[in-house]
Amino acid sequence: MRTFRLAFLLIISVFVFTDIQAQSPSSKPPVYVLVHGAWHGGWCWQRVSSELRAHGGIVYTPTLSGQGEHKNILSAAINLETHISDIVNLIEMEDLHNVILVGHSYAGTVIAGVADRIPERLSKLVFLDALLIENGQSAFSVQPKAVQEVMNKSGEKDGGLTIPAWPADVFGVTDPADISWVNSRLTGHPFRTFSQPLVLQHPYGNHLPMIYISCTVNQLPAIVPYAEKARNSKDWKYYELKAGHDAMITEPKKTAALLESFN
Repeated sequence: MRTFRLAFLLIISVFVFTDIQAQSPSSKPPVYVLVHGAWHGGWCWQRVSSELRAHGGIVYTPTLSGQGEHKNILSAAINLETHISDIVNLIEMEDLHNVILVGHSYAGTVIAGVADRIPERLSKLVFLDALLIENGQSAFSVQPKAVQEVMNKSGEKDGGLTIPAWPADVFGVTDPADISWVNSRLTGHPFRTFSQPLVLQHPYGNHLPMIYISCTVNQLPAIVPYAEKARNSKDWKYYELKAGHDAMITEPKKTAALLESFN
């Protein structure tokens, strides 16, 4: 009887060990960190994050300093480095690894800075209809002079602290209920996050796989050059999404499905 028990335990241990060995890193649930664009907050990812979580994904939707629910800490001290540190700190404090880091619009600048600092914690960079700001450039400096003048003038309303939010329809949101929902949550964007140049110590993307998703419905003119750059470069994987700029709100299922395809 004792011999039988030992044999049984040995068989069980072999099965357990084999099962553990069979589990590869790819079998772990994907980890997404979704970073919102200017004037938005983590709230804008609600529909996409619900889809990703329903399919087993681990999802973080941080709100950058001075935005959304953090509008109460808005100050002139918030700059691009602050926003980059927001995401670096989240990833480090949550001890995240193999992160699929997604940046929408302005946040393309943010995730480029994050990749420059902690590439070892990331698996891919996904730029969703995003700015591709190079080392030494800023989100402000790459704008046409006429746009810079408009931004400067609009920023004067609160002493240069913020750039007031554009209305939801500019971002391709057309459903009246969605427009109301978005407009009630948009906040002024800290001016210095647009004006401070991005400083990179490594090549753009820091040798991580880079993916660009172009939202093709009434694409914002400011985004077109970056989508074209990604489409025509061997350094990028390029995809198109038939949606307006705020695809996470107007086409959450399509957006989530595309993100899941990158696992």
